[in-house]
Amino acid sequence: MEARLSRLESIVGQIGEAVLATTETVECLGKRVDALAVQVQHQGHQVQQQGYQLFALSDAVQTLAENQNESLAELGELTETLQRLAAAIEAQQK
Repeated sequence: MEARLSRLESIVGQIGEAVLATTETVECLGKRVDALAVQVQHQGHQVQQQGYQLFALSDAVQTLAENQNESLAELGELTETLQRLAAAIEAQQK
């Protein structure tokens, strides 16, 4: 009888050790999941910031293109004016 009791105590002790080891493993995994969640959140913020930066860059490129179009139009007008001026000077010299 005492051998059975000793055996049961041994089994209960082993179960207790297994439960403790499992609890430690679960706690460790929980910490890892928390760390991953923080990383994912951080990466989400980075992606959001990059989205804002891309939007600002796109807006700047559009403004630059509009300014270039305006400059080209003004340059065209200036060229026409200079051509008329050159033609007038040539006509006067003849």
